[in-house]
Amino acid sequence: MKIPSSLDQLIDALRILPGVGPKSAQRMAYHLLQRNQSGAAALAHALADALTKLRHCQRCNTFTEFDLCELCADPARDKRQLCVVEMPTDLLRIEQTLAFKGCYFVLMGKLSPLDGVGPDDIHFDKLLARAQDGEVEEVILSTNFTVEGEATAHYLAELLRAQGLRVSRIARGLPSGGELEHVDSSTLAQALLERRSL
Repeated sequence: MKIPSSLDQLIDALRILPGVGPKSAQRMAYHLLQRNQSGAAALAHALADALTKLRHCQRCNTFTEFDLCELCADPARDKRQLCVVEMPTDLLRIEQTLAFKGCYFVLMGKLSPLDGVGPDDIHFDKLLARAQDGEVEEVILSTNFTVEGEATAHYLAELLRAQGLRVSRIARGLPSGGELEHVDSSTLAQALLERRSL
């Protein structure tokens, strides 16, 4: 039996979400249509609204409804420190710590040659211009500790140092409350290498 084309389009549209395969997309589509039509309408409205209203902040590249996001427009932020993250979710996570009072730049991705993502795809030129604005004294690379995140940090470090900028990398190590027997050897080795005096 052939399913209606509008239902097929909905299933295909849901498959673009990360981690959603054909069966999950099909379940979601049937759920929205059969059990939660008001939720489906709200989802469609919210998505259409976001697509028309959101844009990239002119300074940090995160999503905003204005030319500058709330953080970039805040005069109390320390303009001397620029924290570079992969995604807006990473920025939010760092903000939740209340430990960083500087500014941000969101790459909106990471280098991933296998996925066809190169330097031109993740706003390196915009980052370089931002880092050389005359206010930034230190660029803190806060990309994830994945293979792609490490490659991105290494590439950026070389690029930024060549411009005479001071570059640092967030530390990695043992989680608070963690026990040594449950920590992987790579994390433990890094914690030993990045130890500090007391």
